[in-house]
Amino acid sequence: MALKIIFMGTPEFAVPSLDILIQNGYEVVGVVTATDKLGGRGNKQLLQSAVKQYAVEKGLNILQPEKLKNPEFIEELSILKADLQIVVAFRMLPEIIWAMPPKGTFNLHGSLLPKYRGAAPINWAIINGDTETGVTTFFIQHQIDTGDLILQEKIPIGENETAGEVHDRLMQLGAETVLKTVQLIESQNIKLQKQNDSEVSHAPKLFHETCEIDFNQPTQKVHDFIRGLSPYPAAWTTLDGLELKILKTTKQVAPHEFEPGKFISDNKKSLKISTLDGFIEVQELQLQGKRRMDIISFLNGNKILNE
Repeated sequence: MALKIIFMGTPEFAVPSLDILIQNGYEVVGVVTATDKLGGRGNKQLLQSAVKQYAVEKGLNILQPEKLKNPEFIEELSILKADLQIVVAFRMLPEIIWAMPPKGTFNLHGSLLPKYRGAAPINWAIINGDTETGVTTFFIQHQIDTGDLILQEKIPIGENETAGEVHDRLMQLGAETVLKTVQLIESQNIKLQKQNDSEVSHAPKLFHETCEIDFNQPTQKVHDFIRGLSPYPAAWTTLDGLELKILKTTKQVAPHEFEPGKFISDNKKSLKISTLDGFIEVQELQLQGKRRMDIISFLNGNKILNE
């Protein structure tokens, strides 16, 4: 008999994982996603999650509980009699939910667990200068991101690659890994592996105040910090009292006599900012109240004083 699956997810990252299940003929009896939220211009438009938009398009059964412990929601889930639940970028589940299906509930996580448990694994891998990352599927247990590993797939991280670029590659790799995981569970050919507690690291949620750039550091660390936060939530500094998000850079290690954080520009096509041991060459940025732009477009309308 074919597996009955409930899929839980909210953002764009989760959509390819749901799509690959549908494309491969799996019976998705329910899609659980975030409630619609007010947003858009004037905060007056009701916005649906990326997963809900996909589920509506495919005519899937959608559930949007405000509280996961709501008895009515739990009853709705149990009536669907799913064999397996799959979680991709969703909320922390109570045990009454994750323990419900006979074949368990597995999660897709955007890191090579046990490294980078937590909310922002892709960002922290790049901020910390890692040269590889990947995705992991694991069975959910009581503590977050601690369950037994099912599958892991790795990818290299390019030296100038941003979190957004790695996110998009992991989104596709994640979908393929979700499909392989379901096939393994279906065939009962699964070999679980315990997480090694000595290798645990954490990827806490990112906040605006912690995204300010400290230029009084080695060039490599500044470069990794910027690309690890690009495009969102974005590393920032200030220019003439305005917040300046820096979104894409290259690095240049070279001796100089400038104070760290000094802006140096030809006011045509080059903007460098000094670090402890070199410069960050800015390629894309966004000034407060303006759109994102490349450095030439920015310098066309903004002059840097090289005093």
